[in-house]
Amino acid sequence: MPCVADWLNNPFSIVQGIFAQNVPNSDWEKKVTEYFKEKLKENNATNWVPSLNDVPVHYLKPNSLVKFRCMVQDMFDPEFYMGVYETVDPNTNTRVLRFGKYRDVAECGPQQEIDLNSSQTVTSERQTFYCVPVPGESAWVKEISFFASQARVSPSTSYTPSRHKRSYEEDEDMDLHPSKQKEQHIGSGGDIHGCMEPKRLETEASAGHHLISPNCSPPLDLNFPLPGEKGPACLVKVYESWESFKVNDVLEVYGILSVDPVLSIVNNEESSALDPMECMDTAEEQRVHSPPASLVPRIHVILAQKLQHINPLLPACLNEEESKTFVSNFMSELSPVRAELLGFLTHALLGDSLAAEYLILHLISTVYARRDVLPLGKFTVNLSGCPRNSIFTEHIYRIIQQLVPASYRLQMTIENMNHSRFIPHKDYTANRLVSGVLQLASNTSLVVDETQLEQGQLDTTGVHNVTALGNLITWQKVDYDFSYHQMEFPCNINVLITSEGRSLLPSDCQVHLQPQIIPPNMEEYMNSLLTAVLPSVLNKFRIYLSLLRLLDYSISDEVTKAVEEDFVEMRKNDPESITADDLHRTLLVARFLSLSAGQTTLSRERWLRAKQLEALRKARLQQQKCVNGNEL
Repeated sequence: MPCVADWLNNPFSIVQGIFAQNVPNSDWEKKVTEYFKEKLKENNATNWVPSLNDVPVHYLKPNSLVKFRCMVQDMFDPEFYMGVYETVDPNTNTRVLRFGKYRDVAECGPQQEIDLNSSQTVTSERQTFYCVPVPGESAWVKEISFFASQARVSPSTSYTPSRHKRSYEEDEDMDLHPSKQKEQHIGSGGDIHGCMEPKRLETEASAGHHLISPNCSPPLDLNFPLPGEKGPACLVKVYESWESFKVNDVLEVYGILSVDPVLSIVNNEESSALDPMECMDTAEEQRVHSPPASLVPRIHVILAQKLQHINPLLPACLNEEESKTFVSNFMSELSPVRAELLGFLTHALLGDSLAAEYLILHLISTVYARRDVLPLGKFTVNLSGCPRNSIFTEHIYRIIQQLVPASYRLQMTIENMNHSRFIPHKDYTANRLVSGVLQLASNTSLVVDETQLEQGQLDTTGVHNVTALGNLITWQKVDYDFSYHQMEFPCNINVLITSEGRSLLPSDCQVHLQPQIIPPNMEEYMNSLLTAVLPSVLNKFRIYLSLLRLLDYSISDEVTKAVEEDFVEMRKNDPESITADDLHRTLLVARFLSLSAGQTTLSRERWLRAKQLEALRKARLQQQKCVNGNEL
C-alpha cells in the first residue's frame, strides 16, 4: 500500500501501479492525469510540491514531483519515444512490459534487455518546450510564493543532500568559479538504461546568460530574455494538448524531475563515438537541445496550466466559486484602497495628483481585444517633464516594481540601443530561438527611460531596435527575425516612457509632470515613501492593480448614444481641436477610470470625469508649449 507521500516523493510508483492495473488498455495515461489532478486539489496540496523557482535543483530529489512557474521561451521539434516497451531476460526468457512515459531513459532491470522488435512496443510523441523563469518577475512575487510553500513541511524534505541548502543568489559564486563545483554520487553511477540510481551533478543553473558546464565549451547560454536574470532554465516535456500552448505563454507545470547524467552524453567527448549517420543534428544543436541535466533539468509534465496572472496574492483562477467570494470581498473595500494608492503615487510623483491618476489608469490597462491589426485597450503613457539624468526615474521604476508582478527598466542610451539584442531571432545552426529584450510575458510593465538619452549616432542595430520598440507600442507586436522572413508575435506589454521633453517614441497619452514639491534629498525622500507603507497596504495595492486588469467591462446602448451626442456637440463647439483620436483616448480614460472605481460599466458621471481629466491634461500641455515654444 503506497504511503501518502509517495505521489510527491516517488510518483513513478503511482504511475507504475496504474499502468500495471490497466494494461493493455490505453486509458492508463488518462487515469494517471486524473489521479494527480485530484491529489493536487486536496487541502492546498499544491503548496506541498517543491518549486524549481524556490529550491535549487541540487536540493531536489530526482524523479520526485516538482512544479515550475515559467515562460515558454522556445519550442523544439516534437520527439518520438517508446511509450510502452518490453524487456526480456536472455537467461530465463522472462518478459516484462514497461512504460516509457515521463522518462528520458528507458528503464530495465539487471540482466534484462529491451526487445526492440516486440509487437507490444508503442511509439508515442511528445513536445519539448524550453522554459525560463518569467522575465522581470518582481522580488515580492518570488518571496510570497516561497513563504507560501515553506509554511507547510513538505514531505520531499526527507531527502537531504550532503550540504546545506543554498539560494540561487548564493549559487552564483559556484557558477562563476567552476573549480569549486563538485560531483556527488548516489549509489555507484548508472548504466545506459538507467537501471541504477543516477549520479547528480552539483552545478546549478542560476545567474546570468552563460554558465560553464563540465566537458562543454564554449559556455552554455541559458537564453534568458533579460540581462542579469537568475533561476533555472528547464526542458519541459509535454505529453498532452501541447498545441494549446505557444511561445511566451506563462505556465505552471507539475511534473517529474529528471536530472539523469546520461542525458549529458552528447556534451562529453564520448559523443565523438556516436555514428554520424545515426544523428543528423549539428554539434551545436545537440549542445543546445541536450544540455547537462544538472544545469538545465528536465520536467516531464503530468499537469500544466496557462496562468492568467502571476500575482500570488490572487487566486490562480477567478472563475471558481471560492475565487468569486475573494473578488466580491475585495471589491467591497475598493474605494479606500484606490484613495490610498492615489495618495501614495501622488507623493512618488512629487505632489502631482493628475499624473498619479493617469499612472493608475496606465497600470490597470490591458489589451482586451484586437480589431484587425489594432490592439484595443493599450494605454502607453509618456510622462514628460522628468528631470534629466536624475535618480527620479530610477525611483519611479523601483516603486512600480513594488506594485506589479513583472517589470523591466530599459535605459534608452545610444550604447544600449546600438548593442542590445531587442528582437528574438532564429539561429538555424543551433535550431533555436535566440531571445531578446522584447521577448516578455503578457502584462509585463516596461519602463523606457528616455532621460538617459544623449546626442549620438544610431547604427543599423540601433535603428532596428528603436523601430521594434515603436512597433511594440503602436501595434503591441514584435516581429521576430527568422532570417528569410519575419514572424509577428502579438504581445500585451504596458509601456511607460519617462522623458524630459516629448518622447521620440509614439504614445497614447502624454502627461507633463508638474512637481509641487522639490525634495532636497531625492534618494531619502523616495526611500522613506516605500518604508512608510505597511506591507499589508502594499499587498492591497498589488491585488488592486492585478485584479482590475482581469475584470470585464461594457458600455450600455444608452450611454453609447449619450457619448456620441456629446462628441458631436464638442465638434460643433471646437471642430479643430476635437478629433476621432481624442474620442478614442477619452473612451479609454473613461474605461480605466470606471474599472479603477470597481465599476464594470460606463456611467455618465465617469464619462464627465474622464472629459475633465483630459481637459486638465491638455491644458497643462498647452501651457508648457507656450513656455517652451514648440517643444511639445
